[in-house]
Amino acid sequence: MKTMKIRLALREEGTFWNAYLALADTMEGAKVIGSISIGAVRKNPKVRADFMALMKLVLADAIENLTGKAPEDWHTGPAPEAERTGNA
Repeated sequence: MKTMKIRLALREEGTFWNAYLALADTMEGAKVIGSISIGAVRKNPKVRADFMALMKLVLADAIENLTGKAPEDWHTGPAPEAERTGNA
């Protein structure tokens, strides 16, 4: 099984929480795939979880369209230290 070296990166930027398709080890060249008001996700944990789920579906669809095969597994983890709020 081949592992893709891409990730879904979620970043707080101004008044938005942006979802990016990014390479595994960098944000260079990352593409925005969705955005939501940061207030909405801070205020409501369900909205936060639903947005994350939607962005996974968007990314999975893009991967399947590109490769012909849907992703089988997701690894969820914290952002690299250099990308965390206040460190970028």
